[in-house]
Amino acid sequence: MNPELIAAAKDVIDANRALGRTVATAESCTGGLVAAALTELAGASDVFDRGFVTYSNEAKMESLSVSSDILETFGAVSIAVAWAMAQGALKHSHADIAVAVTGVAGPGGGSAKKPVGTVVFARATRDGDPDVVVADIRQFGDLGRAEIRRQAALVALNLLLPEA
Repeated sequence: MNPELIAAAKDVIDANRALGRTVATAESCTGGLVAAALTELAGASDVFDRGFVTYSNEAKMESLSVSSDILETFGAVSIAVAWAMAQGALKHSHADIAVAVTGVAGPGGGSAKKPVGTVVFARATRDGDPDVVVADIRQFGDLGRAEIRRQAALVALNLLLPEA
């Protein structure tokens, strides 16, 4: 496992443990990399409730209750879908905070509007206003599949840190 991912995961575990807060992940293009980094650490079960790897649209609908209308209207790589994934992770877990990540890791699958390296993130909190969307789109560029996934996992882990 990448040392930078482990260090970021340790920060997430330590910071959320201090707050008595639990986390969940909803991952598509990272394929469980965020959850894997968190569970690489002993004692992660104090903080990490569960992770959802929802690679297909069907999985997003079945496991996270993402609406087919949202998927059809905006596409899987969109703020609307990432937000729905984060909300779904909260709905289907006991976590206090959830992060979602969906994107195009490549090498193919990109388009003019969503080229390879486009990754969308969302964070939702159980006590947060569900009408206030906390999301971001990053354009990592065509760095190669492994590096796009690594960069995306780092961003997702950072979103699980308490806000300054």
